[in-house]
Amino acid sequence: MTDTPQRTRPLRVLAAMSGGVDSAVAAARAADAGHDVTGVHLALSANPQSFRTGARGCCTIEDSRDARRAADVIGIPFYVWDLADRFREDVVEDFVAEYEAGRTPNPCLRCNEKIKFAALLDKALALGFDAVCTGHYAKIVTLADGSRELHRASDMAKDQSYVLGVLDEKQLAHALFPLGDTLTTKEEIRAEAERRGLAVAKKPDSHDICFIADGDTQGFLAKRLGKAEGDIVDESGTKLGTHEGAYGFTIGQRKGLRIGHPAADGKPRYVLDISPVNNTVTVGPADALDVTGLTAIKPRWCGTAPTAPGVYTAQLRAHGGETEVSAELVDGELRVTFTAPVRGVAPGQAIVLYDDTRVVGSATIASTVRRQPATSTS
Repeated sequence: MTDTPQRTRPLRVLAAMSGGVDSAVAAARAADAGHDVTGVHLALSANPQSFRTGARGCCTIEDSRDARRAADVIGIPFYVWDLADRFREDVVEDFVAEYEAGRTPNPCLRCNEKIKFAALLDKALALGFDAVCTGHYAKIVTLADGSRELHRASDMAKDQSYVLGVLDEKQLAHALFPLGDTLTTKEEIRAEAERRGLAVAKKPDSHDICFIADGDTQGFLAKRLGKAEGDIVDESGTKLGTHEGAYGFTIGQRKGLRIGHPAADGKPRYVLDISPVNNTVTVGPADALDVTGLTAIKPRWCGTAPTAPGVYTAQLRAHGGETEVSAELVDGELRVTFTAPVRGVAPGQAIVLYDDTRVVGSATIASTVRRQPATSTS
């Protein structure tokens, strides 16, 4: 087993350059490795000023200029490609539709699936490029037979394999992640950028959703979906308050419920369920959030699909920890049972399965199985 790339010839590489430090260093490392690198910045908004500014996003005019300056320093050709229509349809509209349906999507994961390793990769291959390079922290391992596996980054603190779990075997065959083996801190990556003369060395990381300019997700959804007053109820159906849109809540949410009076036991209440059908948000105690299993749909495999039940670890959020599960495919759906109950699991989220550090695949959570809270008996 060897770390990629082990090639007999230089590759024609298209480096996706967001305007941040990671993608700039990744492009520079690809060039250092002897590859024929071309930089490209993706214009993802028809009105870039509407996306995040102040060096916080990845899709602004400022970001495209930062990417161009980095490409000039590295000494590689640079282009800006307009993928705004695809991004709006496949990421933004999907994001809005998922929230409207009472689900909690991950737009960064969808962007990797639909934009960077579908629309971008397809165009790159059509133009004769061999691979797309990004600044993600993940590792590709090439096996003796030439097949490739996606693994966690060498540094777990920076690992981004969760948002890459949607990549299939063909996409992995044309992907490069030059930062995946980096065992250095982010400060050392910045120091490398500074040594290379890259002006983005001190640029802040982006953390929020790039297409929500002010970071106010609820406000963004309200503008798109409009206010829709509904009830907040407890598990028995008793009305506790009202809301202005069920899309403004997520499973496991504690703050901002505006119920107005405490629970009978004095303990906090959490969002347990979001029903778009009757526009109702159900709240209850923390132990009612315990999930023992789930069903996930639209599985995508980073290689061959599992043919039998297996034991894996699973990650449920981009910055979440791992938990042990058993999983199997049943009629095209992924059925998962947790070794120990977990909380904060919501339909629409992605579950990514791992075999040690290897990414097995990803699927979208459709439904969960809750552990019934203990009740007193007389």
